[in-house]
Formats: sequence, C-alpha cells, structure tokens
Amino acid sequence: MASYQADQLKEQGNAAFRNGEYLEAEALYTQAVQKYSRNPLIFTNRANVRIRLMDWNGVVNDCSKSIEITGANAHNHKAWYFLGKHAVAKTLLTSNRQLGLHHPNEALTSALTAYDQVLHPQPTAKISPKDLETFSAFVLKCKKAKFAARDLERLRRQGDLRAELESLLETQRQRDLDEVTTQLGRSQLGNIEASERSHEITTTLDDKITSLRTVFGAADPAKHEAREVPDYVIDMITFEPMHDPVMTKNGHSYERATIYEHLKRSPTDPLTRDPLTIKDLRPNFGLRAACEAFWDSGASEWIADWS
Repeated sequence: MASYQADQLKEQGNAAFRNGEYLEAEALYTQAVQKYSRNPLIFTNRANVRIRLMDWNGVVNDCSKSIEITGANAHNHKAWYFLGKHAVAKTLLTSNRQLGLHHPNEALTSALTAYDQVLHPQPTAKISPKDLETFSAFVLKCKKAKFAARDLERLRRQGDLRAELESLLETQRQRDLDEVTTQLGRSQLGNIEASERSHEITTTLDDKITSLRTVFGAADPAKHEAREVPDYVIDMITFEPMHDPVMTKNGHSYERATIYEHLKRSPTDPLTRDPLTIKDLRPNFGLRAACEAFWDSGASEWIADWS
C-alpha cells in the first residue's frame, strides 16, 4: 500500500516537473519518499528537480541514496549521470577554492560509469538511442573540461599572465553566480529568471575568455597555440583519439580495436542499437587521413593530458 501511494505521488511530481513547477515537484517527491523510501527512481527524480533548483547537496544525497538502494555495482545510469552533472555544476557554483580546483575528474568518473551502464544495459533496462546520444555527449563534455583544466594548470605553473587573468575572470563569475544562488534561496528570483541570469553570466564570461585567448594567441602563437582534440577524431566508445577508424553501415565511425571488442559483448551499433557485425564494418579512409593529420600536428607531445 505504501509503495503504491509513493508511486502515485511520484507521478504527480513528474507532472509538476514537466510543467516547470519545480518546488511543487520536489515537495511531491519528498512526500513519496516519506511514504516509501526504497524506490530508487523517486530519489533520482528528486535529484533531477534539485538540479533545476541548484540544490547541489540535495542532488548528491539523492543520487547517493538511489545508488545505495540499487547497489553500487547495479545499473543506475541516471543517478550516476546526475552526479556527473552536479560535479560539472560545482565548477561554476561552489566556493572559489573548489572553483580553482575544478571537478572534471569527479564529473568524468560519474559520466563514464553512467555511459558504461547505458552502453551495456541489463536486459530489463529501458535504454533508447537518445539516451546513448545524450550520455556520450556528456562524457565528451566532461573529458574536454578535464583537458581544459589541465591545460590551464600547465600555464599557471609557467607563471603565465593569461592564466592569472582567466582566474580573475573566473572569480568574478563565481561571485555573480553566488549572488544568483543567494537571491534564488531568498525567493527574490524565480527558477526561470535565475537560470536565465546564470546562463547570461556564464556566456558573458566565456566570451571574455575567448577574446583573452585570441589576444594572447596573436601575441605569442608558439606559447598560446590552442591544444584541441577535434570531435571528429574521437572514438565514441573510449573517448580517445582514433588511429584506425572504421565505419558502420549507418555512417558511425569507431576505432577498429574498440568496436571489435564491443561486438564481442554485443552485436549492435553502440549508438543506435541496430544489429552490427564485423563484416558490416568498412575502413573510413577520409577520416583516417584526418586522424593522421591530427597526430602529425604534434598532438603526441601533449595528448597524455587528454587521457
């Protein structure tokens, strides 16, 4: 009886969430937990709404509880995904000390755990190609954040002026975002307005950093040349740059060794779930030439920072 009542409250919370009524949704999920606290989905749903409310401690607590219920080794990709989103958000919305440290490693670990569970789901799991697309894009975002943090730290160690100026801009962004969070907590801003202001603050600072890097790059190209890993050279199974890409009949390309290993576990395209065998794979000569150009550009000298 209690679990049924909790399910009813969860559905009401889902409806409120879809309508953008986040505080109401959170309250309904909390009531559901009070009725029955062994359903992991209630906790992941509440974590999702708490992301919208920027209640990061609540996100961690709910995800951790959901994982505790299912077991750390069980498939619970949404909880791991929301933990990863929390870690990314902390880069923008926590203390200056944490901002300086960043949280890309934490985010990437959670994102990879979620992606692995989506890539190799349990038979009863409901996974759609959209889930795979969303999770793979998120892993790549975390991977890039980790790489960017390492690159900035490299410049800081060199006593680079650009890194110092970027740190000052990040500190200012932190103050502005903290103010938005404070106003939201005091109900001086609504959820939508707070989200819009946070987006504007982040976008404005990103534009300033881009301009700053352009100026320094023009002044000293050798020292400030961008170290980038283009999306097209990345294998979407391992998220590492490719050497020998092969293409599926649906046009997706993967590193030969990694897709072969995947097909030993599941005879499907990782991103579409369509049937796939080794015989369906073809060398992607155009992409291979692009990968070779990437490696020939000197990437091997710094690519360890990507891994």
